[in-house]
Amino acid sequence: MLTVLLAKASDGDDGARSEAYEQVYGELRRLAQHLLAGERAGHTLQTTALVNEAAIKLLGQRAEWVNREQFFAVAATAMRRILVDHARARAAVKRGGGAHAQPLSENTPAGEGEISLDEVLALDELLSRLEEKDARKARVVELRYFAGMDEKQIAAVLGVARSTVSADWSFARAWLAAQLRDGNDGDA
Repeated sequence: MLTVLLAKASDGDDGARSEAYEQVYGELRRLAQHLLAGERAGHTLQTTALVNEAAIKLLGQRAEWVNREQFFAVAATAMRRILVDHARARAAVKRGGGAHAQPLSENTPAGEGEISLDEVLALDELLSRLEEKDARKARVVELRYFAGMDEKQIAAVLGVARSTVSADWSFARAWLAAQLRDGNDGDA
């Protein structure tokens, strides 16, 4: 069972860490491909590099892994942070262009349509602002947009009802759309 392997890996068991890596690699790769599919041509971060960096962070930390869903939710967050850090580093070099993130449609996961480095940064900034106002709603967006999870999966990860996830997604999507359209600090 993956949860047991993850627990042993967290306790420093190198054999369990290797076995856990083998078990999660395919799913992490799928998640990374999902995230990178929307990047514009010429993106310099490769799927394998994203998977390896995320795996090193996740399997190298002491954590209480509850279940598979929680692990992959944390993996999505780690990959988001890696992508944002990469975008910031690239933007620091380029110092160009304004950030114009795409509006989130009803079922927009990362990877549908192209998204630029500036857009990754803009979305990350908006999610950080939303997180200050309502952390659960921001987490719903992160899991839906970056991890491509559906409402049922998100409800399991967050330990809330599916209807709560649906309401949070609707609110967050509308709030983000207003922020993107108006460019203001509207209240959540």
